[in-house]
Amino acid sequence: MKKILEVLLYGDNDIRFNTDIDQAHLGQLIPQLTSDVTMSMLTRLWGGNETAVLAMIRVLAIADLAVSINRKQMLRYLDESSLAMVRAIQEAKREFEKSGGKIIDFAPGVMPPKMKS
Repeated sequence: MKKILEVLLYGDNDIRFNTDIDQAHLGQLIPQLTSDVTMSMLTRLWGGNETAVLAMIRVLAIADLAVSINRKQMLRYLDESSLAMVRAIQEAKREFEKSGGKIIDFAPGVMPPKMKS
């Protein structure tokens, strides 16, 4: 198990970050990690604390943009990258449904019903 990102609040205004990801391999890991995180958010993330988790992810994104050297360029990059991911997800869903699969969407905080094995 690797720690993708740990954010710890030690006290007032004392926030520390840690990761097990090797910076030398970061560029190679980002595309796969983005895909894995997206799939997790589509499936396993929903379990009760997703509202708080998503809020903290947004806090980190806002802080990142606040200290960004070129905010507009960063926003454009985030917009283009997330749009490409949306398109890939939509295409995967279409292909899955065309092959006979069924997709059921659950809103944040809504647990899927227990199913028999």
